[in-house]
Amino acid sequence: MSRINAKRKFLPVNIAVLTVSDTRTLKDDKSGNILVDRIEGAGHVVIDRDIIKDDVHSIIAKLESWISKENVDVVISTGGTGVTGRDVTPEAFHAVYEKTIPGFGELFRLLSFDKIGTSTIQSRATAGVAGGTYLFALPGSPGACKDAWDDILVHQLDYRFTPCNFVELMPRLSEK
Repeated sequence: MSRINAKRKFLPVNIAVLTVSDTRTLKDDKSGNILVDRIEGAGHVVIDRDIIKDDVHSIIAKLESWISKENVDVVISTGGTGVTGRDVTPEAFHAVYEKTIPGFGELFRLLSFDKIGTSTIQSRATAGVAGGTYLFALPGSPGACKDAWDDILVHQLDYRFTPCNFVELMPRLSEK
C-alpha cells in the first residue's frame, strides 16, 4: 500500500555513505554499492562516500566532519554493528548523537526477524540526530542494507510519504 501523497513535491536529500570495514575497498564493497544504487535510484544525491577501518575515533572523526557540512543531510553507514570486539560503530555513533531514534533499531530488528529469525538479535543497528543531520548505522550484510533501505529509509527519507517522515522535520532538527 503506497502512502505517497502525490500533491507533495519530491525533495532530494543529500546523503553520505560510510562503510566501516578493515577489509573492504570501493571495488568489493557490496553493501555500500547497494546503498548508493538505492539512494540514487530513489532520486537522492550521494554527496560523499568513504570506507574507514573499525576504529571508534576514526568513525567519530568522519561523522563529525560530515555533520559539520551544511550539504550533508543524512549519513548512512554499513558495517561494524555486530557484537564482536572489532564492532564499534554503535559506540561511535552514540558518542556523537544529540538525540537517539530508538524506534529505528527496533523496527529494523522486527522486520529482519521475518527474514533471518532470531539471528536479528545480533544486530545493533542504530539511528540518531546530531547537528541537524540524521545518522543511521546498518549492519554490513547486503541483505540488511537492502532491508533497511527498502523497508524503512526509502519511505522516511521521502517528503511525500504520509502520515509523517524524517524529511519534513529537517528544518527543525537544530531547534533549541
